[in-house]
Amino acid sequence: MRNSYLENLYKRTMEESYSLAASEISSALVDGGACLDCGAAMGAWFQKLSAEIGLDKNRYFGIEWDSSSVRAAAGKGLNVQQGDLNRCLPFADDKFTCVFALSVLEHLLNGCHFINECHRTLKKEGKLVLLTPNISTYFTAFLLLLGKMPSSGPHPDSSSLLKKEELFKVSSDSLVADPESDTPVHRHLVVFSFSALKKYLKMAGFSKVTGYGFGLYPFPNFMQPVLEKIDPHHCHQMVFIAEK
Repeated sequence: MRNSYLENLYKRTMEESYSLAASEISSALVDGGACLDCGAAMGAWFQKLSAEIGLDKNRYFGIEWDSSSVRAAAGKGLNVQQGDLNRCLPFADDKFTCVFALSVLEHLLNGCHFINECHRTLKKEGKLVLLTPNISTYFTAFLLLLGKMPSSGPHPDSSSLLKKEELFKVSSDSLVADPESDTPVHRHLVVFSFSALKKYLKMAGFSKVTGYGFGLYPFPNFMQPVLEKIDPHHCHQMVFIAEK
């Protein structure tokens, strides 16, 4: 079912959250240092950072578990290697000035282990930028009361059940759900709440942790900037900036 009101809410939410994340990544790298793009796909973030702050290929590293995307990135001369972010990162301690994972954490089974690895591979005062959905939303509570699975929460591993449970479709028509694939790209596995993620980042050893919320559904877009500041804990998307 399509719903233009929810589509507009979702569109603004994603634009604002990605804009903040991009700004934080650029500011961390503008004076030098290497970055690690987690879930790098074909290296689109290198193209963006290269255009904005002149990032060169020697400063960009990526990990992606989809082999076809890794091959495409290699064809562009980018240092993107195939790997599983649930496992230890194949990099030395204190290597990166910035590590970022945008719409990635929710696709991992071992998200806490991943956060610990990010802390290990960051330099002192290095920055971790995370963008991920929030399980603790009013919209999630509403869906659960209806007997539905939460929209941003763990997704079923059945295509037929996913179609039955999808109350409103807000994602692009070009996105093809792949829950039954051996290497699913779009399926959500573990989704954090705002408070749990903030708490764990501090437990992992990050000295400064700042969280932002985007999309306090079902309120209209003109109210969002104020409401997001009042109650980031129940917004649909969250951006966390954590400094080592």
